[in-house]
Amino acid sequence: MRLLEEIAETISPVSSNSSSSSSSVEDFGDINRKLLSGWLFNCHGLWCNLAVIIPSVIFIVYLGYQAKKSFIKLSHGLSHIMISYYGLLWLVSFLNLAWCFLQAWECTPGKESGWNLLSLFTSSGMMFLEISLVTFLLQGSYTSSLEALTRTFVISGVVVGGDILLKAIYVYGFGVPLFIDTDQATNRAKWGLLLIHKLLLTTAYGFILYTHHSKWRERLPARPAFYNYILVMCGLNAVALFACGLLGTGALFGLWMYSLTTVCYHAFYLPLIYLTFLADFFQEDDLHLENVYYSEMKDAGFFDADWE
Repeated sequence: MRLLEEIAETISPVSSNSSSSSSSVEDFGDINRKLLSGWLFNCHGLWCNLAVIIPSVIFIVYLGYQAKKSFIKLSHGLSHIMISYYGLLWLVSFLNLAWCFLQAWECTPGKESGWNLLSLFTSSGMMFLEISLVTFLLQGSYTSSLEALTRTFVISGVVVGGDILLKAIYVYGFGVPLFIDTDQATNRAKWGLLLIHKLLLTTAYGFILYTHHSKWRERLPARPAFYNYILVMCGLNAVALFACGLLGTGALFGLWMYSLTTVCYHAFYLPLIYLTFLADFFQEDDLHLENVYYSEMKDAGFFDADWE
């Protein structure tokens, strides 16, 4: 009997250690499940998170898949504009990917500062691409001169630098939550600034569209793809402008509209500028590229006079 009691006492601690170890493993699994659930479902919800994450991941994968061919084309083409723009596209794509994956920071206490900083750099990088693309294409042709590159980057840098300074003053100086949309539908200082921002962009794109249909259309690049890009961006900014106006008056429906434009911008803007500006450049056959430009100019009506 004494022997059996000693054996029972020996087995008892082992079983308790085993049960505690099993309990700790289950607790660790619960913590991971809660973190994953909070990352995907909290703040904006599952579908909103997936709507920005999936396109961003697919675009990064596509850029990586095409990287070798793109590097060869850039090294042979020796275009300073394209090399710089391609490098910026990679940098901003990674910033945007981080922004998409870390959206839960927007609703996490203690993470507001990191979210503001990430959002500031991501939005500024995307705006730099946006302004530099318009500035460069308005010069009329695909040129590789350092002068064109310098002029484009100086104009874009001045505009984006002023935008960063103004937003930083609002966020860190006055405490206006520019990059936090949850429960901020009645913050008139925020929506007033964003309304001015969207108004300027909409006006700029609208002016380019007007020029395309005026007697000064020859000053624009003879590329329907560029016109379609301007049309899309003008429409997107016009919707965002209308949403900011609604929110400035206290209409909560505007928050849904503004969130929709934000999702579309972060999910599809970088692929859009790649298709508009870089895709044709990376065609392997230069003769095919020339044929594309010729057909686009013909569709735009630039050779109608030769047939009359």
